[in-house]
Amino acid sequence: MTLQGERAPRGRSPSRAPLIVTALGVALVAAMAYDTRIVTIGGEHDVQAEVFSPATFGASAFPEIRTSVETRAQDAAQLSSELAADKAAATEKYGISGGTGPVFPVKFTGTVGEGKSGLFKVAVPGMPPETTVRVQTGPAINGTDLRDATGTIAFGQFKNQIEYQNAGAAINDQMKKDVLAGIDNSALTGKTVTVTGVFRLVNPKSWLVTPVAMSVQ
Repeated sequence: MTLQGERAPRGRSPSRAPLIVTALGVALVAAMAYDTRIVTIGGEHDVQAEVFSPATFGASAFPEIRTSVETRAQDAAQLSSELAADKAAATEKYGISGGTGPVFPVKFTGTVGEGKSGLFKVAVPGMPPETTVRVQTGPAINGTDLRDATGTIAFGQFKNQIEYQNAGAAINDQMKKDVLAGIDNSALTGKTVTVTGVFRLVNPKSWLVTPVAMSVQ
């Protein structure tokens, strides 16, 4: 019973809290969607695309290096003769300057002699007897002669010295896959080999050749 003069109690209004939370959630999702950038792998904004991959670089660079070296390679005996006659002129004509000495493209056929740790002497007809020619056959391929063989790969293309060194190592690794994988260097001594490659002229009487092409007869 309601006494006279008293008001009947009103029903309570539903709480606004769930509505406010829902509205805020919708607004947050909308803001996130507006601020979200869809990134395509390998696209302009893909962070991974900016990370240097030595293996990818080596696979891309080595075929170009091989073609360049094969096109420019000089007969070993002829190159030796020209270097002896006028080193500066021969370097200007055939070499790629840089590092500890110019890099020369060369080709020869010769008989494999003794070897150690994958480095084999090769007796090349027409070469001066005081000049030793050796060829790298792995498993370790040392130096950056392949990287420096064309003059088109420079330090400024890389973020730091580590990337630059890794680029050289990756090119060597790709060469091993493409050139040396099918060569059994445990049975090379006494065989005739035909080699196209590069060497850095540090000691004129000692050529260490890194191949870009090699066949065993």
